[in-house]
Amino acid sequence: MATNAPYGDGHRQGAVRKRSQFQTPAGNWAKRDSDTGRIMDVKQDGKPYKGVRKEK
Repeated sequence: MATNAPYGDGHRQGAVRKRSQFQTPAGNWAKRDSDTGRIMDVKQDGKPYKGVRKEK
């Protein structure tokens, strides 16, 4: 599990578990649940999620 203290500083230590991200053909980044394989969310700004591993 990720350790997030001290609270409120906007930083995460460690990776988000059971999540991965990939870039769509349109250039947006989508987040996928590793257990079910379903797409959870898509970012519209074109930047990848922080702390989420990338699929190869």
